[in-house]
Amino acid sequence: MSQEKRYSSMTEYELKQEIASLHEKARKAEQMGMVNEFAVLERKAVMAKAYLLDPSDFESGEIYEIDGDPGSYFKIDYLNGVFAWGYRLSGENSEEALPISMLKNISGK
Repeated sequence: MSQEKRYSSMTEYELKQEIASLHEKARKAEQMGMVNEFAVLERKAVMAKAYLLDPSDFESGEIYEIDGDPGSYFKIDYLNGVFAWGYRLSGENSEEALPISMLKNISGK
């Protein structure tokens, strides 16, 4: 069994191929009614997308909309790699980490 390559060590091309493959597998899982498998594959695709983004484009203290959850906003306290740590503005104020690919800029920058 071969060791899978980490997203952090993949090239941009490899990441895009992986994302396309994950979306295809997720589509098939959804068609077959495999809800849990679909959710896992979609989450993997979100993680792979995070490695295509530049963390320096995201700023501590800024508020971003959470992609896939309209009307939900996230305030970044700090970044660690491709994860933004902070709080949902509508949540119970518990700290959590989201991949930066889940955050959409709302300030129009």
